[in-house]
Amino acid sequence: MSQYGYPQDGQDQQQLQDQQQQQPDAHAAAHHSKRRQYPTQQYNFNAQSPAPNSYLGAPGYGGGPSPQANPAAPGVAAAAAAGSNAVFTPAIANQPGSQGSFPNTQAPVDALANQFGGMGFSNGAAPFGAAPQAAASPYGAANQTYGPGGPAYGAGYGPLGAGSGGGIADTSNISSYGASAGAPVDPNAVPKLPLNKLYNLDLLSYLPPPISDLSLPPPPIILPPNAQLTQSSEANANHEYMRCTLNVIPKNRSLLKKSKLPLALIIRPYNALLNSSENIPVISDTDICRCRACRAYINPFVTFVNQGHRWKCNLCGMTNDVPAKFTYDTVNNVKRDLWARPDLNYGVVDFIAPSGYMVRPPQPPVYVFVLDVSAHSIQNGLLATVARVIKENLDRLPNKDDRCKVAFIGVDSSLYFFNLEADRNEDGTVAEDSDYIPSMLAVSDLDDPFLPLPTGLLVDLTENRKQIDALLDKLGVLFVNNVNTNNALGSALDVAHKLIAPIGGKIICLSSSLPNVGLGKLEAREDRKSLGTSKENALLKTASSFYKDRAIEFNRSQVSVDMFLFSSHYQDVASLSNLPRFTAGQTYFYPGWNASRPEDVVKLAHELGEHLSQELAYEAVLRVRGNRNVRMSGFYGHFFNRSSDLCSFPSFPRDQSYVIEVAIEDNIVQPWISFQAAVLHSTCESERRIRVITISVPTSDLLPDIYASADQLAITAYLTQKACEKALSTGLTEARELVYNRLLEILQTYKKELMTTNVGGSAPIQFCANMRMLPLLVNAIIKHVAFRQSAQIASDLRSSAICLLETLPVPYLIKYLYPDLYSLHDMSDEAGLPNEETGEIVLPQKVNLTGERIASHGLYLIHDGQTMFLWIGRDAVPQLILDAFGLDSKDKLPTGKAEIPETDTPLNLRIRAIISKIREKKDNITWPSLFIVREEGEPSLRHWASTFFVEDKTDQSLTYYQFLTGLRDKLNA
Repeated sequence: MSQYGYPQDGQDQQQLQDQQQQQPDAHAAAHHSKRRQYPTQQYNFNAQSPAPNSYLGAPGYGGGPSPQANPAAPGVAAAAAAGSNAVFTPAIANQPGSQGSFPNTQAPVDALANQFGGMGFSNGAAPFGAAPQAAASPYGAANQTYGPGGPAYGAGYGPLGAGSGGGIADTSNISSYGASAGAPVDPNAVPKLPLNKLYNLDLLSYLPPPISDLSLPPPPIILPPNAQLTQSSEANANHEYMRCTLNVIPKNRSLLKKSKLPLALIIRPYNALLNSSENIPVISDTDICRCRACRAYINPFVTFVNQGHRWKCNLCGMTNDVPAKFTYDTVNNVKRDLWARPDLNYGVVDFIAPSGYMVRPPQPPVYVFVLDVSAHSIQNGLLATVARVIKENLDRLPNKDDRCKVAFIGVDSSLYFFNLEADRNEDGTVAEDSDYIPSMLAVSDLDDPFLPLPTGLLVDLTENRKQIDALLDKLGVLFVNNVNTNNALGSALDVAHKLIAPIGGKIICLSSSLPNVGLGKLEAREDRKSLGTSKENALLKTASSFYKDRAIEFNRSQVSVDMFLFSSHYQDVASLSNLPRFTAGQTYFYPGWNASRPEDVVKLAHELGEHLSQELAYEAVLRVRGNRNVRMSGFYGHFFNRSSDLCSFPSFPRDQSYVIEVAIEDNIVQPWISFQAAVLHSTCESERRIRVITISVPTSDLLPDIYASADQLAITAYLTQKACEKALSTGLTEARELVYNRLLEILQTYKKELMTTNVGGSAPIQFCANMRMLPLLVNAIIKHVAFRQSAQIASDLRSSAICLLETLPVPYLIKYLYPDLYSLHDMSDEAGLPNEETGEIVLPQKVNLTGERIASHGLYLIHDGQTMFLWIGRDAVPQLILDAFGLDSKDKLPTGKAEIPETDTPLNLRIRAIISKIREKKDNITWPSLFIVREEGEPSLRHWASTFFVEDKTDQSLTYYQFLTGLRDKLNA
């Protein structure tokens, strides 16, 4: 066994050789790039290189009905002739079932393989896992071949072929639905769907784990042809907006309990910071069609009856009248094609709400900046930097209708207000010779703070722009000699709420010191000796009820809070984060931030600027509905749960997601059920809108169907939320035990209920292919900075990490748990260059997070979405350093937080392009800092970077191999 805990007995290598002989085409498809050599360098080319990626491919989902085999949809005329209860659907032949979130199912197999990281679909011809990498390395790396895949993931629409990928051809359960064209279809009479196949594998035979699985879409949702009204492939919402932990729902509560699998929805209503980056249909009908019983919105999965005059709700079964205007375009005054309506074709739509959905006119965008002006913010340069960043981004604030309002409040041991109202003429217009120097007023009463002026504190951005600019120009100078080290942040929050409570809006706090006076004052309670012990649990709980109690009042007034915290000392993030947590805000933590470092200034400027520019939804509520047989039983994320099923958001952020736990109450008899999430909100353009997200999922009473369609990434998101909840309520040890025991229960159930073959004496860990990454992700949760047992992690770091884990959308969450690792010294020729077709920068192939993949002569990039490390091996040759950084020695390279030197060498340009691509996001504000790490450099920095290798032993945790063998021993006990 190697030092990293993986078996080295030659068995895996033999399997690889056998697989290579079976799949010569996989190696023929490898990229044999021409790379420059450096023969004159004094370098030991016999140094140990990373072990070959010896895992074999795994079988996949497979087994769904082919779209080409779908029967014709019933015709309109035939439906009319069938009587009043006949199903009313458009007479379009060859109507396919829902393709859910599985895109481009009609594409050739090789195109799908390219799209999903070298995976084969349907016919099993392409290898599963990472594509083979070219052997040659210009910087001394030994030959590396990343092994070919095995049986392919089936696309779920046809039987798996028996091609070279090893897919199993099985057409025995592909049956006709028995629906002839023009005949009504009874949904309850549809024969059993050939759902995703269950493929078994041994986890210990697939080491290192195939990390390409982490980029896969969920198992396909397979619905019968009559489930949706039209042929639209987007009838089911894309998994970016809503995904279910189980893409086949158990038909009863006992089966769900028996499976040990969680049933939950992961909802992200917005996937871009700006509306222009999304392509969502907008319906401007003033008469919104909703079920009169359950209040669900009409969607692609309803049924029309009575010759199309009525529609049957797919959630509760109630029959409703079709509005008279439903088939008439009142805007253009013409008859509308019913089947072209967006709400009957798309799983995600926006409705423009009529006045009946408004309690009051839509509120304007309102921003109150609470700025720490104490000596701490002067010393680290925060106040001057923030003033400049806000001024530079005033034009980016949502203000298309000139209704945006702003206010500024300074705080140390007093509260400072600024009169920003311009002088006006008798007719009310702004005087041209108005004095642009704003006046400042101080309030020293911290226990009962008050507003010193009735007007002039909260002003229109457009009308008073010169006064605002003048204040921001002078703000840094105004307090430059301040020596007051106190911070009355709680009192400032209280008075900021009083200022905007009649309107609502957003309070943005920027603080670099612990609130130690006034309302909600806190004390430094962290003791380094308590870290890593049971006493640490108390540090993750709030020390003052002020910040949690105020959340209800703030939420009722439609006021949300965001915290930007910059202290280099203890700041009690655990307490301060409660107000953002329950007002739909976020806590951003910048430990050790200082304006003297350009990297810190750039990070703050980018993140604060993106935060201010995002188009928020105001006065928002989220309600999730399901069929009568299910109930929404748990809600996780940053919001306030106003009632049993209504989540309240004073402002709806665009970079967060939410987990809704689902309970089955009654037996489900339908072949599929639906879930629908609706967000009622006001836009920045003063419109009241409703975003409706709908998915339908098949049901089954067979445990293999449930396991074969489980979404491992969605399950990880659910388990992460449960771990955060447990850590905040009970402790870190209990949080780690919770996720471990849930995984153990799932594996035990799989072994007991689904394993029918004799596994012999090898005692493998058997699991289904579609969930084979779940143990790796659970291991990553346990090792994450939020939960890892360690005496070196400050409580502020843990608390800020928990805040991120509670809100990150699934792609960013998975990356935060299992970071990406790229090998830069031997990346393919196309990596770091624009793709010829898309123009997007091509990223290198990802590498497993284990020290066995790190060569001492190599150059690597690690990133988890929040931080990046550029790792330079101790034996990196001088030519690599020259090509990558333009320096003749790596000793001249800056280490720690820094940007790489810019030079015009091709390798440097490609590395900088890769870093820029990673930082480029349309749906997240984070600008990851870059840390340059030399393997023989500063030990603390090297140790920090090494904790990202979650497959290795870190602190008091096990290697992934040891983690699996421990699970195996418990399963076989």
